Amino acid sequence: MVGTTLTQIRTHIESLASDDGTYELVCGRTGERPVPVDGLRFEDRETAEAAARAARKYRSALRRYDPNVPYYDLIVSEHDSRSGFDGATATAEGWATAGATPGLPEPPCDLGTDAGGRTECAADGDRSERVEFCHRVAAAVFEALVDADHRAVETAVMDAYFDLAETMSSADDLCLRLLESMATALHVHLASAEQADVLERAASNLASRPDATKTLAATLAEMERLDLVESYTCSAWRSGPDATTRAAELTLEGYALSAREGRLPVLPVVLELYRRTSSWRPVSLHVTSTEGGWHATLSVSSASSAVGLASVPIHEHAAD
Repeated sequence: MVGTTLTQIRTHIESLASDDGTYELVCGRTGERPVPVDGLRFEDRETAEAAARAARKYRSALRRYDPNVPYYDLIVSEHDSRSGFDGATATAEGWATAGATPGLPEPPCDLGTDAGGRTECAADGDRSERVEFCHRVAAAVFEALVDADHRAVETAVMDAYFDLAETMSSADDLCLRLLESMATALHVHLASAEQADVLERAASNLASRPDATKTLAATLAEMERLDLVESYTCSAWRSGPDATTRAAELTLEGYALSAREGRLPVLPVVLELYRRTSSWRPVSLHVTSTEGGWHATLSVSSASSAVGLASVPIHEHAAD
């Protein structure tokens, strides 16, 4: 039994995976490995095809929340361990069992036509990658909300999303507004400890990376690469009152998410911090407005419980 919730489907897919498997699932059009099969390998083609069917079901379930979740033509590919190149392409059977369902739309983008009259996506790579990143974040948070049984938050997010979907035609703008709505809903409906728990769960649903001394710089560099900020600066960490706390100063210029009712949605930034480290957890983020952007003082701790920071108040003066 595969299951019907996002958590059940993901658990089923992961149960099919094998650390030393030689088969992977990729999009036949783009070569991407989308959630929830990113980083997973499978022992044989039959198992990989079963995982592809479950992955299609998983992404279909996401569309109950967001109809613009991209479609992928998932195919089975055999991994060449000598070169790292996916040398074997999918068979016709692989396309039939794992490909996109006929008649379903392509991923959202600004469409145009090439010289031969064929439809092509006019969005550049960075922009579409930002859309996919926002969808991955939204999917991880939704899965965390489902797993924690926060139904009221799910409903609030979906109500806000459908209101936005009726008035916005750009997938890029829509995904940004979705993250803003999610951050606001987490703040309004959940206590700080509950927010932190959701962020912890969401981070575990994304591919993790080992601890690094430059976690903050790497996070901000990723935000810049995805065009979620135009530019940034960050200081070195300074020690706090004891060895278990530290703080850093940062600035964000051209931040893509907008302030709402005196608060700044920082969900993608904070979740990326959670994803990149398991040792230090954000406990405070003091934000002030600057010309063209934001200044923030971030405090983290290796001992204290994490604090819910999906959306933070905007202060008039910088932290002391």
